[in-house]
Amino acid sequence: MAMFCIDSESLDPYFNQAVEEYFLKNFDDNIFMLWRNNNAIIVGKHQNTLAEINVKHVKDRGIKVVRRLTGGGAVFHDLGNINYTFIMGYGEKGAKVDFKKYNQPIIDVLAGLGVKAHFSGRNDILIDDQKFSGNAEHIYHQKQRVLHHGTLLYASEIQDISDALNVNPLKFEGKARKSVSSRVTNISSHLKDDMGVDQFRQKVMNHITEMYPDAIPYQLTVNDKAAIQKLADEKYSTWAWNYGYSPKYGLKKGVKTNGGHVEVHLNVYKGVITELEIFGDFFVNRDIDEVKQALIGLEHRQETVLDKLKEIKSSEYFNNISEEELVVAFF
Repeated sequence: MAMFCIDSESLDPYFNQAVEEYFLKNFDDNIFMLWRNNNAIIVGKHQNTLAEINVKHVKDRGIKVVRRLTGGGAVFHDLGNINYTFIMGYGEKGAKVDFKKYNQPIIDVLAGLGVKAHFSGRNDILIDDQKFSGNAEHIYHQKQRVLHHGTLLYASEIQDISDALNVNPLKFEGKARKSVSSRVTNISSHLKDDMGVDQFRQKVMNHITEMYPDAIPYQLTVNDKAAIQKLADEKYSTWAWNYGYSPKYGLKKGVKTNGGHVEVHLNVYKGVITELEIFGDFFVNRDIDEVKQALIGLEHRQETVLDKLKEIKSSEYFNNISEEELVVAFF
């Protein structure tokens, strides 16, 4: 069985998440891949997406948000970050999450460059007490395969990471796993000579090909690309997967408007608003129960809620509060 080594050219986060699922589920060979994303937030499979991101910042910056197959916390990707993926069979030994096995090659590469890194107790790799690599795993029992992937912050914009993942002061209630913020660092700042992200990437690939005698380069075929793009279009770029898949959650948020303070309490299940209450010191021209009833059953999605508020002309119910002001309280 070969170890296919893929140096992916794609910078599209939807496509790159689809690549992993495609090779996990359709190949029997072992896979190692290096890849990068343009600005994106990658959320863990079991997270409530809205509770992990700074919604306004993400929208203003045009940052793509993608849910991955693996658990763990949300991470920010930019072109200063390299991602690595192992997809390997676990055979008859049984499946277990084993971060250290897949982190060790990275630690060895850095040791060869004079940088002492170590594996943290959970799923990170650190230099001193600062994180430069977060890792996650998914076990695919149907084919007895493990997907392990991790980030390698080489020259990322640390402030961008903070801004994108700095959640607005909303109060979310639910069972979703929250990300834990940690002190982060770039690999490049610990090197005697900054070799650049591309050369570092090549060093990682060279190390893997030396480690595995059966390693051979693999280029995506036309058929591979078509199947991956289909998966990206039908799953990884959809609101249903990236937001609607979030666990059941509740949200409470207050906003100040021209017409007074508005506080929204809502519950969401499978991405759909199931319960809704609106409180505040505002004045109304008509009974707002009609507004609430119109919103229950809608996707908890900013464009969808705003379209409905405009359709029913909520500004005719709430005195001196526009639809654009009101929708802010829902996210």
